[in-house]
Amino acid sequence: MRSSASAAVTRLICVVALSALVPPVVAQRFDVRKHYTRSVHMVPMRDGVKLYTQVYTPKDKSRTHPVMLFRTPYGVRAYGPDQFRSSLGPSVQLARSGYVFVYQDVRGKYRSEGTFEVMKPVRSQLVGKDQVDESTDTRDTIQWVIDDVPGHNGRVGQWGISYPGWQTVMGMIDAHPALVAASPQASPADMFIGDDFHHNGAFRLMYTFGWLAGNAAVRSSPSSTRQRARFSFGTPDGYDFFLRLGPVSNVDRDYFHEQVPTWNEYMKHGSYDAYWKQQDVLQHMKDIRPAVLNVAGWFDAEDFYGPIGIYKTIEKNDAKNRSSLVVGPWLHGGWARGNGESLGNIHFGANTSEFYRGKVEFPFFERHLKGAKHQEPAEAVVFETGRNEWRQHDHWPPSSATPQNLYLHPGGKLSFQPPKEDGADEFVSDPVRPVPFSTEIRTSQGHTWMIEDQRFASRRPDVLVYETEPLTDDVVIAGPIIANLRVSTTGTDADWIVKLIDVLPGDTPNDPRERGVRMGGFQMLLAGEVLRAKFRNSFEKPEPLVPGEVTPIEFDLRDKYHCFKAGHRIMVQIQSTWFPVIDRNPQRFLDIYHAKESDFQKATHRVMRTSAHPSHVKLLVMPKR
Repeated sequence: MRSSASAAVTRLICVVALSALVPPVVAQRFDVRKHYTRSVHMVPMRDGVKLYTQVYTPKDKSRTHPVMLFRTPYGVRAYGPDQFRSSLGPSVQLARSGYVFVYQDVRGKYRSEGTFEVMKPVRSQLVGKDQVDESTDTRDTIQWVIDDVPGHNGRVGQWGISYPGWQTVMGMIDAHPALVAASPQASPADMFIGDDFHHNGAFRLMYTFGWLAGNAAVRSSPSSTRQRARFSFGTPDGYDFFLRLGPVSNVDRDYFHEQVPTWNEYMKHGSYDAYWKQQDVLQHMKDIRPAVLNVAGWFDAEDFYGPIGIYKTIEKNDAKNRSSLVVGPWLHGGWARGNGESLGNIHFGANTSEFYRGKVEFPFFERHLKGAKHQEPAEAVVFETGRNEWRQHDHWPPSSATPQNLYLHPGGKLSFQPPKEDGADEFVSDPVRPVPFSTEIRTSQGHTWMIEDQRFASRRPDVLVYETEPLTDDVVIAGPIIANLRVSTTGTDADWIVKLIDVLPGDTPNDPRERGVRMGGFQMLLAGEVLRAKFRNSFEKPEPLVPGEVTPIEFDLRDKYHCFKAGHRIMVQIQSTWFPVIDRNPQRFLDIYHAKESDFQKATHRVMRTSAHPSHVKLLVMPKR
């Protein structure tokens, strides 16, 4: 939260030549062994469990140094007695500047004692159970650092991406007084509503299967530093593997054999019950004392709901908190590696990741942990794709953006004008032949499908396609995208997937960096989301659809900041399968986690286009320049 809009406006140049802003030292190697001393400790928690911790202390003893804490379930690496990490901190700039870096295996992982629990709820939700959680473990670790690690200045920062980002959020809850700066990056917030394992109640099969197989299996020994053997799919084709798998009820019987207990827990909780609610971190985003730098990627395939939700909830609950939001054109964690100039076949004309590390993240920690006189970032530092320019705003979404609706019309037309005649479009959804999420042959979802050319989907008979005429002016959207449909089906349940797409002009020249890719008519996926229809009114209490009855469906495709340039077309695609990112819906109202193969059926879905209740996508559109 910022005290004044005018102050925020001066804090960052909106449009910058990014590559010129990043110091050349970013690309240079940094010799950790030469500049730091490594020590290893088993740090006791309040319940007696000890956590494996590595501490890297600067050899420069002429001054004290702040602390940077990183807690992870993925292993801190460099376990050998004379091994050093190859890099320290979120970027080499911080390693060069001098910090005490603390790396810790969370309880139950690698060399730490205890039992690992996926997304363990905050202890206030654990009535009658143990009174330790990741928040208390973070607090106990920081207290140990303050008491037992020499050479620090009493200030602690914490950062992490994805699950370590969630660990950072846990550290922000009832934070230790020494924790003055936190940067949760791509942290999940709610695993049923919008992050890794579900989106709007729809089960994210491909990712959940792979992540739990690799990270939540019963470990072979309490102090093992070895990863569980990688799951063998027996084929490079994930679409084929998961289709042959059949219903998700087959997974434990055929593959996991009770060695992945979290999977079986998930199969017991097919709606938004207490099990999922107690994991929701947004309910705990109150009285957050550290300064917070929230980081997200527009094309994050795993955790986008989380960071946006965490930022907005802190803003709502605590006007005094110094909280900022940074969003760039990145995949999951892409800001921490590489230069961020491209993703998939799309180029952004700037080294966006280097800009973030050098001009946003580094000054944030230097300012709060060392008192350096760096300017505070704007409330929202966001990258506008399409025009490919950094922007800053004193509020997100920008207060100048106004709602406009894109309406579905006959003949696959899309327009900002409402329809004048009534009609409907329909397609047959067959669970035996679900629409693939990508043209890539792979067993993990990867990242580039979030920006992939959608021509492969637009040519299927079970995908409805609507597009505008070529735009006469630029159209810039900023903020959430809301799908508002009137639908009917012959079944009693259905998934609805809506995608917003930027269609490049047919005469767009090919990019020589993208060999074999025809950019003319490229259908760039900008936003896509799913709603499992039985949760249309309540995630807690699912309801069947009535066959043939017209039903309103509304859901959020999440925030974007994008310019549809003049000459481009805006496209909307509507489908009912997105496989195997989303598991197949039997199209019958039942507990899908326990469905049998015989439960799956074809269904005919209809999307209504009426003047009284027009199906549309609501956008927030920025004023013309």
